[in-house]
Amino acid sequence: MTTIQAINRHEFTRSAKRKIREAGQIPAIVYGKTTESKPVAIDSIQLLKTIREEGKNTIIDLNVDGSSQNVMLSDMQTDPLKNEVIHVDFQIVDMKADIEVNVPIQLIGEAQGVKDGGVLQQSTHEITISAKPGDIPQTIDVDISNLAVNEALLLKDVVKNGSYTFIQDGDLVIASILPPLQEEEIDSGEEQEPGTPTNEEGREE
Repeated sequence: MTTIQAINRHEFTRSAKRKIREAGQIPAIVYGKTTESKPVAIDSIQLLKTIREEGKNTIIDLNVDGSSQNVMLSDMQTDPLKNEVIHVDFQIVDMKADIEVNVPIQLIGEAQGVKDGGVLQQSTHEITISAKPGDIPQTIDVDISNLAVNEALLLKDVVKNGSYTFIQDGDLVIASILPPLQEEEIDSGEEQEPGTPTNEEGREE
């Protein structure tokens, strides 16, 4: 579990938030079912490093002025022009209670259908699961090695490797192999007349 340091925020104007960002921090909110929302500021480099290395569903030990709480990232706002994180929400989690989260799917292996010339199509990129916070995987690995042309791999076919439950319907299509693309034959639309050409000059025997 990664520990991230945070400090309480007491000013909420735009200028105050701008100063926080200029200092290399991100304005954030910490909330829970039985806890009053608390505005804080966290180090931006430390947060982004944690997300990059451990995934967005990792449990974070958030230390706010000496008081620690287990939290998960529930929302992250970015500036589309600067591609910078400008605000995050942290949800306090009960390590003994199940929660629902979306987990990225990672296809592993080379499908037999692709080796045979087919085209891999991934229809679902995230799966909703229910699990205790400590049992949430960073990714759901799905082996597609045996997937052939014109076959689809459904959620009910996915082998679970951990203590979690799939929430979505078992017939949800994860990936499929489309048939190889066929080149279209060129057809002028004209039929050739039978018989001998009227001009034989220059023709090879």
